[in-house]
Amino acid sequence: MRTVRKIQRTPSGTFFVCIPKDWAERYGLKRGSVVAVNETSNGKLLIDPKYGAAPSLSTIVLKPGPYLGREIVGKYLLGYDIIRVEGKEPISFEVRENVKKTVSRLVGLEIIEEDYSKIVLQCLLEPSSFPPEKILRRGYSIAAGMHRDVVNALVDGDVHMAKSVIARDEEVNRLYFLLVRILRTIIQNPSLSEKLGVQPIECLDYRLAASLVETIGDECVRTAFKVSELRGAKLEEDLKKLIVQFHSICFGAHENALKAFFAGDTNLAEDVRIMRDDVEKAVAAIEKSAKSQSLEVMPHLLAAVSTLQQIYEHSVDIADLAMPKKLPSER
Repeated sequence: MRTVRKIQRTPSGTFFVCIPKDWAERYGLKRGSVVAVNETSNGKLLIDPKYGAAPSLSTIVLKPGPYLGREIVGKYLLGYDIIRVEGKEPISFEVRENVKKTVSRLVGLEIIEEDYSKIVLQCLLEPSSFPPEKILRRGYSIAAGMHRDVVNALVDGDVHMAKSVIARDEEVNRLYFLLVRILRTIIQNPSLSEKLGVQPIECLDYRLAASLVETIGDECVRTAFKVSELRGAKLEEDLKKLIVQFHSICFGAHENALKAFFAGDTNLAEDVRIMRDDVEKAVAAIEKSAKSQSLEVMPHLLAAVSTLQQIYEHSVDIADLAMPKKLPSER
């Protein structure tokens, strides 16, 4: 709803503007009612008709079914505070285990009540305590560690480390889901947007960046599976050096891409894009050197390198999200 109102002024010099009648009636406002007026960083005034009222918890009821886990994740991402799983028949052991497994994947979601026919989940998070930048940085830190370790596992033939990389992917996913929930909440709550310092229009970029970071983690997992398939095969020293050099380029790419995204540094973002020639040369050198490996090793090795190359492509996509923090006219 959008209406246009003229600004009025009293004889004493006070400015005022009338609010729409239907809006006031819809929220039960009357003469003497108190509303909160907040100014945003871009000069807009937000009027909150529920000032002082305790926020109500949004609730959704789900029925046990084959896609219950997916439904719980979806409602969590949409910002529901309470998710009730209720059935006419007693809830089976398999359904309960599925619910518990799903809950373990979602930060802040807990089982607060359970009996033979229902399971009640509640999200206990306070959104204002989770700035999107902090969540994204934490997710990236884990994904970057996975990248570093999976390359070491590839070079050293360390299957145990490869399995460690696979295990860490779940935490990256948990943080991604948390960030999506927080971003949706920000879009629906302008006052939270001001408190966290993230404008609603920035939420889309954060969502895309977080998705790309999560995908980098997935690429590391795919590489880790290839390392497991190599079964500890030893690589020649020259090939090891080439893989380490290739890793250094790709690691620097996503490191600079995230820096550019947070700082709005378009020059640094462009540096990531022009690294493509170095990446392609490094891959070509590895492919040439890999020919000396056995036929059992070479296919898995090249597949792992190809997967790692995708990390650079995701880095470019992150860098493309870097935008100046202020337009020239705003400086």
